[in-house]
Amino acid sequence: MTLLLVHNIKAYIMNPLLKESFEKLRSYCESQDFAGWEPYDGLNSKVFQALPFFKRSASCRLAVVRKFRRSPVNFRRIARVPKEHNATGIALFLSGYCNLYRAVQRGMKPEIPQDDCLERIRHLARLLLSLKSKGHGGSCWGDNFDRQVRHKPLFPKNTPTVDATSFAVAALCEAYEITGDKDYLDEALSAADFVTDALHEDACGADASKILSTCYRYTKNEEYKLLARTSAEACCEAQNKDGSWADSLDTGYNLEALQVFQDLTGDHSFRKNISRGFDFYIRNFFLADGIPKYYEDRIYPVDIRCPGQLFVVLSKSGKYGDWQHLTRKVMRWTLKNMQDRDGYFYYQVRAHSSSRIPYMGWSNAFMFHGLSCFLLNGYRQ
Repeated sequence: MTLLLVHNIKAYIMNPLLKESFEKLRSYCESQDFAGWEPYDGLNSKVFQALPFFKRSASCRLAVVRKFRRSPVNFRRIARVPKEHNATGIALFLSGYCNLYRAVQRGMKPEIPQDDCLERIRHLARLLLSLKSKGHGGSCWGDNFDRQVRHKPLFPKNTPTVDATSFAVAALCEAYEITGDKDYLDEALSAADFVTDALHEDACGADASKILSTCYRYTKNEEYKLLARTSAEACCEAQNKDGSWADSLDTGYNLEALQVFQDLTGDHSFRKNISRGFDFYIRNFFLADGIPKYYEDRIYPVDIRCPGQLFVVLSKSGKYGDWQHLTRKVMRWTLKNMQDRDGYFYYQVRAHSSSRIPYMGWSNAFMFHGLSCFLLNGYRQ
């Protein structure tokens, strides 16, 4: 039965439509050197930066961020918002190329030669290291734009966050496993110092647990394991009684992080949380026709990160075979409705207007990583 399921997944993976879709996405992202716009990058506008009065006003900054994020029309060229590298996006691309490299090793007929794939891994790892936030204890990463949140002070660009750092740590460790370059591992492990400081200031959850579990894997430092467990507990305390968290994306992230904690520490204390969460996630956030929902109680908006995260969750949990029928439907719907003819994916499909802006990190990197997980799982031995 297992062999039949793997065979079926392989057959679907080699479907010309999926291969063509992935190659178009890869070609588009490589042609841009993985740089682009993001939903919250409005304050990077050179026009806005040239207006001192507006730049100093928190209400003006918030209005600009909201206008750029919500508008289906892309004002970025007119407003002179440059295309830049986003640390989370680069980390996801790096993880994606690591998956491609392993898939080729396992028998996938490569559209990209393995040596070229390895060079992409090295290029993206160097790029990710160049995007580190400066002046903090331990390696850490943030966003490439100023961010204004309601009733909060301005967060300057490159302010480090635990979530961006978690993507970077995972990607650098994967690159280390393939290349053997210890600099990647050392930088990743250094992030434990940043997260430990963050935990002293706030009760971090899933992302902190994921980072510390990864660091424990390589160091066997019991303090990391204990702190990872504390963070996982905080994550589970926020879980709803039905097994969900706030939305599809939040639920998917937390399930991935709890699975990573369990796999890397050997601590199965949260297996019921994982089981209950996965059951709700898979049965409530994806419709029978393949539409991936962001919220449980309504269809719109459909966010491209949701199908991307589904493929990651199934990969981490080892449940591709159990849910291959649903996975195929989600894949088909997403390729048909959310990919542009130029290869990139749309950020959101809404009931009356959709955001077709080619966000690099928040759209294409998530889908690139998700599709690479889909490909890799067709070639597990």
